[in-house]
Amino acid sequence: MTYVVTEACIKCKYTDCVEVCPVDCFYEGDNMLVIHPDECIDCGVCEPECPPEAIVPDTDPQAEAWLELNTKYSEIWPNITRKKEAPADADERNGEPDKYNKYFTGEPGTGDE
Repeated sequence: MTYVVTEACIKCKYTDCVEVCPVDCFYEGDNMLVIHPDECIDCGVCEPECPPEAIVPDTDPQAEAWLELNTKYSEIWPNITRKKEAPADADERNGEPDKYNKYFTGEPGTGDE
């Protein structure tokens, strides 16, 4: 089993989860994070750290739709291992519906730069 980052992360991109990950399996896009499924050790420490509850186990019904996206972008986005400031409007975007269609971009983030 692995954990998956879902649509709730888009435009929120809190990085509290990154700070607690023991295996550094998070990767950063321009406006969301993803988890590399082959690196995740299923420890679960990231899930309760996510303010918008965007991280779910792959057994969760909503995970199936996001596993492919996490897999694809974790191969091309930079690794992130340190907490960063959340976007200024993160709290405002938390809980907003249909964020994938409105805001998703495949552009990479800056990683640990």
